[in-house]
Amino acid sequence: MSSQTETPWWHPSRRPDRAPFLAVRGRITRAVRAWLEGEGLVEVETAGLQVSPGNEAHLHAFATQALSIDGQGRPMYLHTSPEFACKKLLASGEPEIFSLGKVWRNRERGALHHPEFTMLEWYRTGAPYETLMADCASLMRIAAEAAGAKALSWRGATADPFAEPERLTVAAAFERHAGVDLFGDLPAQARAAGIRLADDDTWADVFSRIIVEKVEPNLGHGRATILCEYPVSEAALARPKPSDPRVAERFELYACGVELANCFGELTDPAEQRRRFEIEMAEKQRLYGETYPIDEDFLAALALMPPASGGALGFDRLVMLATGASRIEQVLWAPVA
Repeated sequence: MSSQTETPWWHPSRRPDRAPFLAVRGRITRAVRAWLEGEGLVEVETAGLQVSPGNEAHLHAFATQALSIDGQGRPMYLHTSPEFACKKLLASGEPEIFSLGKVWRNRERGALHHPEFTMLEWYRTGAPYETLMADCASLMRIAAEAAGAKALSWRGATADPFAEPERLTVAAAFERHAGVDLFGDLPAQARAAGIRLADDDTWADVFSRIIVEKVEPNLGHGRATILCEYPVSEAALARPKPSDPRVAERFELYACGVELANCFGELTDPAEQRRRFEIEMAEKQRLYGETYPIDEDFLAALALMPPASGGALGFDRLVMLATGASRIEQVLWAPVA
């Protein structure tokens, strides 16, 4: 975040440093849109205001009110993802779509985080989630080509965007980078690996600490990594893998140790989705003393939604890595004050 003594981003003296990043951002934007449209995906626009911003325990939204003409207020939220609206469009009959637009997340600001950022979200009906792995590889290549870059880079780390990404299951990553058996006694193993735990940490907390401290820093070096087959409990909107119901059809894309994308084979069972949302909101209440409403229209739409796979990619982060920027605000036209 900018300090009070730092020259503001809009000052003319800052433009020479910012302009090259923003010019490349424009080229990447145009190239990504052209590729998606060439793949047959239709660009859609979704409302930023939603009745629910999403129901994941650790996502924090910006809340507001929609006032009727007589001044009565209705709680609303700026969406943390266009996911619910996009899936409603799939239920309505749209086959392959993408959204490239703004989303908002509270409690997030730093070198890789901004409270308002651009997300690319795309869906393919009838496609296995491995199709999105190929899409992610293409998006990295397209961004690098548009930027004239031979490598993605961030703070001294590099990844070849033209190389086939490594595919690594979460279980294999835990074993390789932490010496931990994902399906064993996770808290005991985490302590043995030198990870500090609190007495009230849940299994999910321990899982997250191992990912953040031991696994993520080692991913996407030299070439991108596709980290796949997350435990079902860590994939609230993904369907279980048919060959191993302990894990879900979820993967994340990493380059230079940076998470770029989160992709699913989409869950379409409304009863199971409600159950998972209720678990997530109970955890949110425990940790933060608040919950978000469940979008009943979204659950109704899931009953009509065809099998699909979908992904969400942090577009600003992709631009960062393609340009070699060190902070997200370098690639934003107008950062939040």
